[in-house]
Amino acid sequence: MAKEYLQQLTALIGQTTSGRFKNVKLECKHFFSGAAVYADGRICISLTPVGFAIKLPKESQNILMNEKGAKHLRYFPKGPIKKDYVVLPKAMLRDMQTLRRWVRVSVEYALSLPEPIRKKATAQRPARR
Repeated sequence: MAKEYLQQLTALIGQTTSGRFKNVKLECKHFFSGAAVYADGRICISLTPVGFAIKLPKESQNILMNEKGAKHLRYFPKGPIKKDYVVLPKAMLRDMQTLRRWVRVSVEYALSLPEPIRKKATAQRPARR
């Protein structure tokens, strides 16, 4: 199932970002039960059974939340709301011009955030005897 999301997201990102981010490394990777887009190592978009979610600044979230069908991202019914993300309405995924604009805003926002802290590899402990 996750493979399907990865293929769909890869195709969608190809359509919405073609030639727009020349100096940014955009990667689609498996992400739990779906797929996610990373801009220079920073996650900004996900496609999962919950829907197509994008990471946005607060002002942009407020604008999108006025759209019919938009909702805050929550992976599980009683799980926490992912505060920076909005799940786009399905109709918006068919409007390439609008989708391109929101993908651009999401990528630019992710790039404005501090780089994620990478965990250092820990030295392996010797085997017990």
